[in-house]
Amino acid sequence: MKKLLKILLYSICSILGLIILVVLITVLWISISGNHAAKKNLALAGPEVKILTVDGFTFRDLNKNGKLDLYEDKRQLREARINDLLSQMNLEEKAGTMFITMINMKKDGSISEKPFLGDFFSFFIPGTSNMLFGKKLNHFNILSTAGKKHMAEWYNRLQKLAERTRLGIPVTIASDPRNHFSNNPLASAMAGDFSLFPEPLGLAAIGDSIVTRQFSDIARQEYIAAGIRVALHPMADLATEPRWGRMNGTFGEDAALSARLTFAYIKGFQGDSLGATSVACMTKHFSGGGPQKEGIDPHFPIAKGQIYPGHNFKYHLIPFEAAFKAETAEIMPYYGIPMDQTSENVGFSFNKDIITGLLRHHYKFDGVVCTDWGLITDMKIFGIMILPARARGMEKASEEERMLKIIKAGVDQFGGESIPEMLIKFVKDGMVSEARIDSSVRRLLRVKFQLGLFDNPFVDVDKAEKTIGNPEFIAAGELAQRKSIVLLKNDPAENGKVLPLKQGLKIFIKNVDPVKAGKYGTVVKNPEQADFAIIRINAPSEHLKGSGLMGLFIRGGDLDFKEKEKSEILSLLKKVPTIVDIYIDRPAVIPEIASASKGLLADFGANDDALLDVVFGKFNPQGKLPVEMPSSMDAVRNQREDVPYDSDNPLFPFGFGLHY
Repeated sequence: MKKLLKILLYSICSILGLIILVVLITVLWISISGNHAAKKNLALAGPEVKILTVDGFTFRDLNKNGKLDLYEDKRQLREARINDLLSQMNLEEKAGTMFITMINMKKDGSISEKPFLGDFFSFFIPGTSNMLFGKKLNHFNILSTAGKKHMAEWYNRLQKLAERTRLGIPVTIASDPRNHFSNNPLASAMAGDFSLFPEPLGLAAIGDSIVTRQFSDIARQEYIAAGIRVALHPMADLATEPRWGRMNGTFGEDAALSARLTFAYIKGFQGDSLGATSVACMTKHFSGGGPQKEGIDPHFPIAKGQIYPGHNFKYHLIPFEAAFKAETAEIMPYYGIPMDQTSENVGFSFNKDIITGLLRHHYKFDGVVCTDWGLITDMKIFGIMILPARARGMEKASEEERMLKIIKAGVDQFGGESIPEMLIKFVKDGMVSEARIDSSVRRLLRVKFQLGLFDNPFVDVDKAEKTIGNPEFIAAGELAQRKSIVLLKNDPAENGKVLPLKQGLKIFIKNVDPVKAGKYGTVVKNPEQADFAIIRINAPSEHLKGSGLMGLFIRGGDLDFKEKEKSEILSLLKKVPTIVDIYIDRPAVIPEIASASKGLLADFGANDDALLDVVFGKFNPQGKLPVEMPSSMDAVRNQREDVPYDSDNPLFPFGFGLHY
């Protein structure tokens, strides 16, 4: 037996040693190849930009020809500058402008040229110099984050590098939301030093367009300080299907409320007109991504399309009409297929009826239209596919067929892709005219000029440190978190109601910071010792079979707690009077928990301090549900996906909320 164990241990050690050796060799190969690729691409870089002085004004000589070109002259009309630049761009530069993909930064703010351990995303993001000088890209989506100082320093280094491209076209940095207190690990990782408000669903619970505009104005200032000039938000989708896993990014299920807040949101980011102090909004996901069949998000290959059993397609357009009124700079369609709403059942970005017919012709939208991320190519690491392209309705088509379909639909930019060589080949082969390319590049350049990037793309690092996460912004976020919390139940007590609790009680806590809870009472180890329990739980979710990698980040499945987890919660509620707070990123089916709790609250992204202030009466709850809470899964299944507040006898209706 000892001999067998010895052989087994030796075998395990040998296998582990082999794995470690393979990993070390792989890392070494990545490092060497990354250095080689960076050296090769940086050799394509031109000289640094020099400053020209003309008539007492200073200008950047972006194309390094020693004279002031029209596009470099900030005194000239914008359209004249665009025309001049477009006339100087070659096909490769035009094609590169039509792609936006992920870019990485190192934690110390230096330029990323190769993958590095500790950052998963770096393994499928090309080196920066490769994208700038090899592929001629100048739009990027930043996923990772660093300290605010390093982030600003990285951005300036990137713009200095972009100056060394042939025409010195500045880079535009875009980002998904960063200013929300969130339970989503991806969103939390992106937050960094930025101020933290509740998620958009929480802004809808507040329901005040002034608060929403204050939020977006604060986020705008922090974005600009870091160099982020395009917001890949807001989500103007309507959360009419309660199982849909992305509704926490929306303003709920009511079109009028969503329209009002969407308008305020865009105005806070962009201002009354797009300019040098604006962040351009890419409003998504046209024409409304909420009514997914069974709530299955189209990120997943198992998605069943968007359906409209209530014939309510036009209802989902109402928030986008508000976005057009607010003059949103850009629009992103979704992955889903609007089943039987157009002449063919293909995803929105492939759908000419949606992009050219509805968006361009009906709504007269002449801003940038960018696809959602990854419609053409599969995501791969070392040649291994980890995420298939979300080419809904075009799964069997080739990559070339997908790109052509998107171009013919009328889209301007390919999100999450970096294959300009394919587009270049289409033009050279006569399959796409250069005039068609010019129309999209013109729109993309216009946004850059409107944002003032050609005149001064750099940020003040000291100002970034003072602006991002400053005390005033943090306080505004903290207040909004408190305002968004909804009181759903407050049982009677001897002298009125259970809530607010008195300070000094013995409390048992679960998923609450004991140090913070200790400021309000004595924290005990066992529920039997407590006067009250305070617990925080998350709305239920399942990892759907077939959802793949994205299933780790996007919620799905039923909305009720299954037996083991539900029994554990109910068991505690029977032992001690309990205050339950539930984080709502999707509505939860909790009739038994609601019945057994003494007090029930819902939050949409709120820290422990915010919750405890409400529980102990330092803040009077005032939030209202932006989505209804169904009473059963049968009621959920019987709903129509495209119709708001449509479940039978909801546990808590849309707009419900108590106060002290």
